[in-house]
Amino acid sequence: MADLTAASGTPVQDIRDSYLAMVQRRRLYNGVLLAVFVVLMVSGFYVADARNAGGFWDGWHQILDFPAGVVSEAWEKRANLPALLVHYLPSLLETFNIAAVSTLIGCIAGLFLSLAATRGLAKWPLLIPVFRRLSDVLRAIPEIVIALVLIFMMGGGPVPAMIAIAIHTAGAMGKLYSEVNENVDLKPLEGLSSVGANWSQRMLLAVIPQVAPNYLSYALLRLEINIRASAILGFVGAGGIGYELRNSMSWGQGKFDEAAAIFILLFATIVLVDQVSSHFRNRLIGTGGH
Repeated sequence: MADLTAASGTPVQDIRDSYLAMVQRRRLYNGVLLAVFVVLMVSGFYVADARNAGGFWDGWHQILDFPAGVVSEAWEKRANLPALLVHYLPSLLETFNIAAVSTLIGCIAGLFLSLAATRGLAKWPLLIPVFRRLSDVLRAIPEIVIALVLIFMMGGGPVPAMIAIAIHTAGAMGKLYSEVNENVDLKPLEGLSSVGANWSQRMLLAVIPQVAPNYLSYALLRLEINIRASAILGFVGAGGIGYELRNSMSWGQGKFDEAAAIFILLFATIVLVDQVSSHFRNRLIGTGGH
């Protein structure tokens, strides 16, 4: 009977045994990680439930009471919905403007952060760790924390929300854009350097054309996120439709038709922006692939 031996001289049975042992170890590690995850989730839930003002198990059956009240009152006053939609449209536009301006500012700042933090592209290579840590800090601080500080300093309104979202966006885009920059072809840079082009010219003519589709794709995705963030910041007095939603929900019964109109506007806007940006992202990514 022929001896089955791999090309390297190792018997096939030994290779099979080694592979099965590796699979068993991987399954064991995955099982241990899953068990640790379940234990942490369960223990964390019970700790949070014990420290909460009301127990989850005592109040879970009331989870649909608020949505049911909103829907019921909105249906009873459905004749008022068209007028309410028109009434809250300026607040929705304010929220969209906050998201759009903060996305534009944040993406521009993130672009410069990413170029300064990418090896092979940075103008000051020794400062690459500094710009990377700066990007980490900017995206580590939640928008709502920055907005609360700015509202304390400047008062309520859309400006604190815009600054807060722009700061967080700059950090997030700096990280994403730097990962895109890692894949650029350096040959055009070398060619421009050989003819005496400065750093700005090399970035503008050799790097930006390569990464622009991905940059714009990430910017559109971030716009969707920032619309939701600007609506949430309205709950802390940063203006926009979130502020109107907080007022209508705080008033309670009798104002639920206004809350329903705001929910409809927010839902429709987010779905529309998601569909439009997804369409353009797909086209941009396809263009970049060609």
